[in-house]
Amino acid sequence: MANIKDVARHANVSVTTVSHVINKTRFVSADLEQRVWEAVRVTNYQPNALARSLRIKQTRTIGMVIPDNANPFFAEVAHQIEDQSFDLGYNVILCNTEGSLKKEQSYVNVLLEKQVDGVVLVATSYKSEHLRQIVGGGLPVVVVDRELEDLHCDVVIADNLSVGQRATRYLLEIGHQVIACITGPSDITPSWERVRGYHQALEAAGLQYQAELLEPGNFQADGGYSAMRKLLAKNPRPTGVFACNDIMAIGALRAIGEAGLKVPQDIAIVGVDNIPLAEYTTPPLTTVALPYKEMGRLATELLISRINGDKSTPQRHVLGTKLVVRASS
Repeated sequence: MANIKDVARHANVSVTTVSHVINKTRFVSADLEQRVWEAVRVTNYQPNALARSLRIKQTRTIGMVIPDNANPFFAEVAHQIEDQSFDLGYNVILCNTEGSLKKEQSYVNVLLEKQVDGVVLVATSYKSEHLRQIVGGGLPVVVVDRELEDLHCDVVIADNLSVGQRATRYLLEIGHQVIACITGPSDITPSWERVRGYHQALEAAGLQYQAELLEPGNFQADGGYSAMRKLLAKNPRPTGVFACNDIMAIGALRAIGEAGLKVPQDIAIVGVDNIPLAEYTTPPLTTVALPYKEMGRLATELLISRINGDKSTPQRHVLGTKLVVRASS
């Protein structure tokens, strides 16, 4: 296996010059730089990444913690972060917590042991005690799609209150009066903010909130299916349903079909996220689109900026959403 001395000998330069070219620690003439990189190619030299990271105190790696990598929304956000990080010269370690706080805590410790330069986090719950120490210790952290109490770091979220308002208001505008809501887990920001928007839209229309029209879900298809089956047994039966994410809306579509009812003739349904699959359900799903590309881009930019020494006050970015009307409503 070739070493740095072999590269220097092949390029007819000093070992120091090779080191400066590879690590970009000092100006080297274009001619010498070209000779060094040609020697690297010919000798098939692989620089020692660990040794380099110890010298520059950076590993060029980012940790990304998400609660469910099978969820298309989180997959899209992760894809955007990984893609942009790669373009900027960073590798990403992806950790999937499966909604477990214990796994989240374990993965955060693993990332610290791996000496990542920063972490992008989609938290499992509102609890942040295990994160305060790493943020206080100076490791850059950007929280995406969540707001955590007493955590002094950058946050990138969608305007989830307006999500609930927009979806419910739309169902009201097309003539529905009995509107149900399939919620997500109650201990995370997006879910309860969307439900709060649902309440506010009903109140603004002069309609009384009915607790029996609120069915808890789990952000999974089976949760939407189970919640919809319960709603179908209500009297009066809802004619409009706001599901707090697209995956649950897809589960609800199946439950409605199994009951012999039609969408949207009997029941209209609106989801949230605008995952790619939403266009291909039967019927195609009306949804409130979240700006996952912008969320991923902004989170990456903020984290890299912090890694590079930005010590300014933490930023909170609330991104807008858009109603995408399709045939389910």
